[in-house]
Amino acid sequence: MSHAIATLEADLGVVLLLRSHSGAVLTPIGTQICQQAKGVLDQLKGIRQTANQARELHTGRVRIATVRTVATHILPNVISQFRRSHPGLSVDIAEHDLYAGVEQALREGRADVGFTLLPVSSEFQSWELFREEFVVLLPPGEDQGPLTWEQLTSYARVANLRSHAHNQLVDVHLSRFGHRLPIDYEVREDSTLMGLVEKGLGIAVLARLEAEPIPMGVRVKSLPEPLERVVGVAILENAVLPRAVFVFLDVLLAISI
Repeated sequence: MSHAIATLEADLGVVLLLRSHSGAVLTPIGTQICQQAKGVLDQLKGIRQTANQARELHTGRVRIATVRTVATHILPNVISQFRRSHPGLSVDIAEHDLYAGVEQALREGRADVGFTLLPVSSEFQSWELFREEFVVLLPPGEDQGPLTWEQLTSYARVANLRSHAHNQLVDVHLSRFGHRLPIDYEVREDSTLMGLVEKGLGIAVLARLEAEPIPMGVRVKSLPEPLERVVGVAILENAVLPRAVFVFLDVLLAISI
């Protein structure tokens, strides 16, 4: 180190350090040059960060956790626009049966971005994307105008038993207006649910995107009193995420869903 400093002093033609038996201290010019050198090092650090960010935007990856409805109806358009503007970035999609699974994937670091229901707990930072209405799917028949509570509760009900929180939300909404709609058929697949409705064996109450695609002839009605849920995107509040994630969020939030 002493040799390096001596070489630097010879090169600059000034004395940077005053040396004594008790140690060495910077000369006034040494202090000034030291401050300038620190500025240069900070600039070099900034240059490296800029280069790293640019490299990330050529080779970065965004890991997304979502449910089927968002993966089917929302993500294709978002990813298409994202890849057009940033062709070097890749997207991984992990589908979950439940929104709770999406949030757990974020907690465990298996996903960078998650599509879930709002509100979320304080461990997440989130943004609202859209509000989704719950609709009633009725068997084929004549359109008799707006659905009444009496008409709704006269049908048998078909429900997906894996959508426990969803079914509970519908039950709470109905009870708020003094009505009950017990579940008569419990199924595990939406295709089975649609088949039972299509054959006239019952009705189903689903969020609109979950109902898509709707079979020919199946009628879609709003509930007598509207019910909706808020779908948003979330990241873990304290997670250290690559820049590609925030670029993806910029694209997502700029799109009208």
